Amino acid sequence: MADEQKPKQKMGFTIIKNDPTDGHKGFGIGSLSLENVTPVMIDTEEGLASIEIGAMHAKSGIERGIKFTTDRADSEGGKLYWLVWVTIDFNENGPYYAGVTSCEMIVNREKRRGYKILADHVNRMDKSMKRQILVDNLDEASKKILADFLKGHNEAMWDNSEPKLHIALSESSPHL
Repeated sequence: MADEQKPKQKMGFTIIKNDPTDGHKGFGIGSLSLENVTPVMIDTEEGLASIEIGAMHAKSGIERGIKFTTDRADSEGGKLYWLVWVTIDFNENGPYYAGVTSCEMIVNREKRRGYKILADHVNRMDKSMKRQILVDNLDEASKKILADFLKGHNEAMWDNSEPKLHIALSESSPHL
């Protein structure tokens, strides 16, 4: 019976809220908490930005029904979107936009194909959680849309954010 194959165990990934160790005496230590990370989707063509919670699991309305590949040719003629990971933190003045990173995504609805590099999306989310500002890949129009969205969402948080964010999203910002 040594030849019997054991079913492969699936490795699960659990997203938790709040303090992972709160009241559990060590349970969840080292777990990842995504409580203060919010995915924002930018549609440059339409001039819009919106919070897309489904993007946390790659299931936003934009992504549904699309087969994604890492070959740009598969989604040729598609629409460009930017997924922006926004991390909120607190300092002595209150909440602020602490980490803001952007990643590219192209969706061709007619072909039901899209382009994105999932590893880049995950790495950029991680960098946002580490309080980094990485938006140099955005075009000028997208930077303005994102800056206006963040200001409009909560102007006090925008004002409380580090100058690096304001510079990175200014219309004539150099690559940082």
